[in-house]
Amino acid sequence: MPSSGIASIDKLLVDGYPDRSTILIIGPPGIGKEALGYWFTQSGLVQNDFCLYATRLSSREVVQDAKAFGIDFSEKIPLWYSGDGGQKKFDVNDLTNFSFNVKEIIKQNSERRIRIVTDVTSSLLMLNQPETVYKFLTQLFSDLKQHDAVTLATIEEGMHPANVLAAMQQLFDGVIELKLYEEGLRVLPLLRIRKMRGVPPNQNYYSFSFTKNGMEVSAYGK
Repeated sequence: MPSSGIASIDKLLVDGYPDRSTILIIGPPGIGKEALGYWFTQSGLVQNDFCLYATRLSSREVVQDAKAFGIDFSEKIPLWYSGDGGQKKFDVNDLTNFSFNVKEIIKQNSERRIRIVTDVTSSLLMLNQPETVYKFLTQLFSDLKQHDAVTLATIEEGMHPANVLAAMQQLFDGVIELKLYEEGLRVLPLLRIRKMRGVPPNQNYYSFSFTKNGMEVSAYGK
C-alpha cells in the first residue's frame, strides 16, 4: 500500500492508500487539498515510483505552491501534464486526448508502481455535462486499475450541485473530506475519512494543521 506521505493519515488508514485505488479529496478553496497531492507525489518520488501530476495550472505555479508546504520538486520531479510548462500540455476541453495521453503514459511506465495526482475534476465538470464526466472517469479508472496505480484527485466543494458531488464520491474507492468549522471566534480545519476501501468505517472528524514538517492530524477536541 503506497504511503500518503503523511504519517498521521497513514495511521488512520492503517497503512496508506489501498493498492490500485482512486482517492478523492473534497473541500473548499484554500483549505489545503492540493497539499495532500504534493506529499503523495513526493513520497512516491523518494520511493522511485513513477509519478504523473495532471493540472490545469502551469507546472511553475504548482512548484511554487508546493514550496509553501516545504516540498521541493527541483531535484526529483514528476511528469508534468499541465496547462503550461510540462512535458505534456493539458487541455480541459479535450477529454479524449486527456484519456489517451494518460493511458499511454501509464503503459510506458507499467513496470513501476504508479502514482497519479490531478486537480482537474472540478474543471471537467464545469465544462462538460456531469454524465459525460462520470462515464469518462469510470472508463479511465477501469483502465488505470489494470496497472499498479493509485490516483489522487481533488474537487472543489461548493462549486457543484449536491447530486453531482454525491455521484463523484460514489465513483471513487476512497473519499477524504476537508472542511472549516466555526467554533466561537475560531475557524478550525477538520478532516474526515468518509470512506476508504478496505478500511473500517470511521466518521470521526480530526483537526489538522500544516507545519514545516508536513501535516499534523489529531483527534478533534484534544
